[in-house]
Amino acid sequence: MGVTGGYPGAAGPAQRKKRPAWVVGGLTIVSFVVLLWLIELWDSLTGHRLDNNGIRPLESDGLLGILFAPLLHSDWDHLIANSVPALVLGFLMTLAGMSRFIFATAIVWILGGLGTWLIGNVGVHCPYVGVSCETNHIGASGLIFGWLAFLIVFGFFTRNIWEIVIGVVVLLLYGGILLGVLPGTPGVSWQGHLSGAVAGVVAAYLLSGPERKARALRRPVQSPRLPS
Repeated sequence: MGVTGGYPGAAGPAQRKKRPAWVVGGLTIVSFVVLLWLIELWDSLTGHRLDNNGIRPLESDGLLGILFAPLLHSDWDHLIANSVPALVLGFLMTLAGMSRFIFATAIVWILGGLGTWLIGNVGVHCPYVGVSCETNHIGASGLIFGWLAFLIVFGFFTRNIWEIVIGVVVLLLYGGILLGVLPGTPGVSWQGHLSGAVAGVVAAYLLSGPERKARALRRPVQSPRLPS
């Protein structure tokens, strides 16, 4: 007679208590920020050679920078400036669901990076006449702007009251940094900020599809009026 493994009182897969979503989300985003610090530590120890792998606009080999740019920072001050917003906004993103967080991050990462590759040289003035200046865009700020834009508009697409509240709170706390999508500060990739923010809105619209479809199905169908 066959027997099953285990012992009396052992919990099966369905009985095991899952970790709360906020714990999983918190561990995920903390791990991501820790990874950024480890990469910057290695970069500092190796003479910042990794920084050359950013997004170089309109260059074919610069397309690879789309994959690496959000993981790279020019120095510790740059990384520190991005760490707190990444922790806060990234954690809030996970509250929309881990699958949505992953897909939204992928959309912002790729679409925002592609936008930066396309417009990264816009508004760049070279001090040397007759010489083309190449730009190299690095940093997680494009991803952060994407998360920020996603959080602000997602609730208005889903019509979920709590997600609307989160969006309003995020807008009040961090809305001021949206000015970073405008040109003006030398050495700051407003192109990356703008591309990330646009990608965040696109991600919010795409990933709110189930709620928008469900809302459309609940609308009453109006019978056509016939002339009397």
